[in-house]
Amino acid sequence: MSASRTQFYLDKQDAKFKGVCAGIADYTGVEVMWVRIAVVLLTLTGVGFPWLPIAYMLIAWMAPTRPHDLYDTAEDAKFWQGVRSNPKRSTAEVRSKFRDIDRRLADIELHYTSRNSRLAEEIDSLR
Repeated sequence: MSASRTQFYLDKQDAKFKGVCAGIADYTGVEVMWVRIAVVLLTLTGVGFPWLPIAYMLIAWMAPTRPHDLYDTAEDAKFWQGVRSNPKRSTAEVRSKFRDIDRRLADIELHYTSRNSRLAEEIDSLR
């Protein structure tokens, strides 16, 4: 895959105007409705008035459009949103899953190798 899953993209599929709010929602994992409400409220209250619309248009102009095949499943999208929001937590979760798999494989290996040694001892005792 040539597209980076940790990069910001405009989400044209869920766009109302240029896809910036949908892209922010996709990037952060926040519901797109809340991002849109925040942008409108910040603009109307004057807190972000001249700068927020300017930043919005610059992002719409500069950011690439999200590729259609960026995520395979909804679970994949949630995983990458978690990676973007907190990479250390995500790597810790993956490490924990691998530790659990490794422990389970070690238990299986111990079970089968210990049974084989007992079998070998029984065969030796029959000779």
